[in-house]
Amino acid sequence: MKKILIALCLLAGTVLSQANVVGGDISLLPNYEAKGAKYYDMKWKVIPQLLPWFKDQGWNAMRVRLFVDPSKAPADEIGQGVCQDLEYVKTLGARIKAAGFKFMLDFHYSDSWADPAKQYTPDAWKDLTDEQLYTTIYEYTRDCLQALAEAGATPDYIQTGNEISYGMLWGPRGTAISQLKKFNTGNSANDARFLKLLSQAAKACREVCPDAKIIIHTELVRNITMMNNYYRAIASADYDIIGLSYYPYYHYGLNMLDSAIRNIELNFPSKEVMIVEAGFYHDWQPTSGINFDYSTKADSYGNTYAISAEGQRAFTAALVAKLLEHECVTGLFWWWPEANEKGVDWQNPVTQSGWYNAGLWNNDNGRVLPALFELAAFAPAITGDVDGDGKVDVTDVNAVINIILKTKAQTDYPGQADVDGDGKVDVVDVNAIINLILKV
Repeated sequence: MKKILIALCLLAGTVLSQANVVGGDISLLPNYEAKGAKYYDMKWKVIPQLLPWFKDQGWNAMRVRLFVDPSKAPADEIGQGVCQDLEYVKTLGARIKAAGFKFMLDFHYSDSWADPAKQYTPDAWKDLTDEQLYTTIYEYTRDCLQALAEAGATPDYIQTGNEISYGMLWGPRGTAISQLKKFNTGNSANDARFLKLLSQAAKACREVCPDAKIIIHTELVRNITMMNNYYRAIASADYDIIGLSYYPYYHYGLNMLDSAIRNIELNFPSKEVMIVEAGFYHDWQPTSGINFDYSTKADSYGNTYAISAEGQRAFTAALVAKLLEHECVTGLFWWWPEANEKGVDWQNPVTQSGWYNAGLWNNDNGRVLPALFELAAFAPAITGDVDGDGKVDVTDVNAVINIILKTKAQTDYPGQADVDGDGKVDVVDVNAIINLILKV
């Protein structure tokens, strides 16, 4: 044991590798649960608690959106699922962290959906000057993060804005001023304003959550020139990860996504990349042929993907395979995977609109769809990661020692403690992890 302790001293701070993160944006899960949605696995067994079940399927991260005051959103957008205020996110975020997931927080900095077409200033901030907004975004970000940390929901990843390809906080909805505050590459009029907003948000993140990684999220996959110009224009911003949305019916085939990532690798080599939103329909597409219809058009592999459960699965498998070709891509999140109306009163649905149909459960019978199981391949388990924190380091050595000394049980750890596979946990497994860390 003395040799092991010496080795632990030598290995302190050493990390072998980091795991990819994979999961979904589950911002509506509490509402589905409250309204009685029935989730079934492939064998038609009831899934009593979705979060631990997701963990068993190899998912290790979850994303949740946050609005400033969703009660001020238009009625039709509330009907689409806009309800995530700070109290809601504190509760859901704490559940996510307690279940052992990484937690991605998605600030919308709006009372409702913020995306390339709309980045409207929250109602409570509508009369503020730009100088006042700089202070407000800092204080709001800081206060939200402090409240989350106190609730046991400290984020591991923070998006300072959602799909902010044209900036954010344009002004009140439906006003002329809301068209004058956009950030546009090639027009520097609002560069300083946008960069100051990003800087103030990032400042709060670094102060309250210094271990979290900051994400700047766009949806520019199908416009690579604009994407490159955008991230060059914000080169002075403080962030760690380029976050991308990728929906093939908006952003075209996997060849387009591949080209976008290759451009990032070439032009922004210091940045990680995460696909923070992805999805594909399993039953019907709201508008046939919307931009790029995989039921009729081939992707870069010459494949078509039917709008069906099998088509969704095949697309997801191809997406994961493509992303694994790029070491810079470290995260993949399916958007709204928990969508499932089985068991929900049709007169009192979770959402009032049938505008999206790309969840990972069959809405008619509640059975999980096969695409869900393809996603885990993006984040394979790491040999030697006994404590399940996504890396192999001295804490995994300690975990095995705790099991050997019977201060902890194997069941206390999500990873495989029998590293060498000989059917027992002993000093050989300790040495195996040390060898992994030392790469010998």
